[in-house]
Amino acid sequence: MSGAPRRLGAVSYLNARPLWAAFEGGGPLHGRLELELGLPSVVARRLAEDEVAAALVPVAAAATLGGLSLAGGACIGSRGPVRSVVIVADRPLHELDTIALDLSSRTSAVLARLVLARRGLSPRLVGRAPRQAIEGVADRAGALVIGDPALALEGRFAHTLDLAEAWREWTGLPFVFAAWFARPGALSEADLGALGAAASWGLEHRGALAAVHAAEHGGDPSDLASYLQDSLRYRLDDEATRGLERFLDEAAAVGLLPPARFERLRSVSPPRAARSPSRSLDAILARAEEGARLSGDDGERLLAEASLFDLGLAAQSARTRKNPSDVVTYIVDRNVNYTNVCTTSCRFCAFYRRPGDPEGYVLTREVLAQKLSEVKAAGGVQILLQGGLNPALRIEWYEDLFRWIKADFALGLHALSPEEILHIAELEGLSVTQVLERLHAAGLDSVPGGGAEILVDRVRRTIAKAKCTSEQWLSVMRAAHGLGLRSSATMMYGTVDTARDRINHLLKLRELQDETGGFTAFFCWDYQFEEGTHIRPGEHGTMLYLRQQAVARLMLDNFDHVGASWVTQGPDVGQVALLFGADDLGSVMFEENVVSSAGTTFRMDARGMEARIRATGYRAARRDVRYAWLTEPV
Repeated sequence: MSGAPRRLGAVSYLNARPLWAAFEGGGPLHGRLELELGLPSVVARRLAEDEVAAALVPVAAAATLGGLSLAGGACIGSRGPVRSVVIVADRPLHELDTIALDLSSRTSAVLARLVLARRGLSPRLVGRAPRQAIEGVADRAGALVIGDPALALEGRFAHTLDLAEAWREWTGLPFVFAAWFARPGALSEADLGALGAAASWGLEHRGALAAVHAAEHGGDPSDLASYLQDSLRYRLDDEATRGLERFLDEAAAVGLLPPARFERLRSVSPPRAARSPSRSLDAILARAEEGARLSGDDGERLLAEASLFDLGLAAQSARTRKNPSDVVTYIVDRNVNYTNVCTTSCRFCAFYRRPGDPEGYVLTREVLAQKLSEVKAAGGVQILLQGGLNPALRIEWYEDLFRWIKADFALGLHALSPEEILHIAELEGLSVTQVLERLHAAGLDSVPGGGAEILVDRVRRTIAKAKCTSEQWLSVMRAAHGLGLRSSATMMYGTVDTARDRINHLLKLRELQDETGGFTAFFCWDYQFEEGTHIRPGEHGTMLYLRQQAVARLMLDNFDHVGASWVTQGPDVGQVALLFGADDLGSVMFEENVVSSAGTTFRMDARGMEARIRATGYRAARRDVRYAWLTEPV
């Protein structure tokens, strides 16, 4: 525990300031722990991805991650109106059609869902950035707003519901929004003592801290001091703990959070590898069998410790619960890579060529027409259209292409990964939503999940530093879902990622699916290495693929479908994957250029796919992109 000070993540809002101000420059504990401030969602991500040793995070985020303990006895809570976690609107709550949820804090979003359900209300809930949420309040649209932006809105709207007050009226208990959390072994006893000392010092200086905040951000110092002293409670005492546990139980009962209880760190704990209670693993598998929501720590344990046989049984139970029929689906489409020119230079990709490279191409209409005609002749219903980030292709090129495909071939367009959409938006100086609206009007039907790789920025910076961040990828999917477009979700693992990275990837997908419901299915595969790429393969192989797919089926409890990736694993493994949670065999493969550039060249036609499906004891049915059956099962 010696060396440089450990990094501490903390929420930047005023309500958290008394718990971390002592670590700031000029504070009595400056330099004791290295402080990093951010929005609650950002701080939670840093803790999940091991960028900080401990963090002040929303309790819902801690429950989702699992494997965390409370670091000390301080929290951010309230025993009545909190003022800074509110639903605001111009109309009464029961008249609202839509409520925009501030995406900064998962705890507040979960609490809002619980309170609304308790009152028998079911407005459409949509995720928004804080400013967008506030700007969207009008007529029958309200917004959940938290933290400093909520304080700035006091008195602005005709109707305000304070969620902490609503919780107190419902349960008679306090509400706990956030607390210090750490993984076992991450903090020393001296570190825990520093957190306690920081809280004591901050609570004694609330008036001064309110004045500093007012000078930096505006507001009435006396009103802000009253907020810190009267609206908030910072002791995680027995009553607050009962309120916290009631919230966790209510959220778990409706599948919003995994079942959770938090122990308190009182001394240095042994690393998790030192504990291996088989009963606990059995309990995780039993919960998975029942369809209960699993935490990130649960997922890590299943990947590391569960037998392949047990994982297969549990994943099949989950598959049957979601899709009780004896049918496995597949789709007849074609993967058309319209250009290989790309500026991203992913280190794992053998397909792309830089602009100006003599091997670069853009498919002509004549070549495309031949490919699309072959799809139609084979009974195909759509094309998967993806390519590189080609700066020569402007949005009008895509609009013309889409309209032509629709007019001449009437095929569905499952087209353009989030990375491509972001590229077009930057090239044209448009927002992502504007690009999607224009492409949708031209014929775009759904968005493929390509380019996700691993949704952990440390991994992304290593394997493709020019690629979009994980949040940018998710934001494109959020925008697409908001326009009524559906999308698939993917994961390519086996580069520099760890098991925890892969589980965090699944948690991010699950959280967005909670918010939008726009993902149709999940597919995963391992990195296909070839000499000439610049990333050596990490963990991979058939056994890991089956384990990873099974765990994904268990973690993604809000996904209806999981597909087997036979294109990368081969038809034999794809067939076995149907016994490890998959209910879909993916696409008939006319051609594929990206994976085959790395030497993987499996092929299978519709007859072969149906034979493979029937050999596993299922019936086969063709589907469309939304998983509607197009043929009777055979």
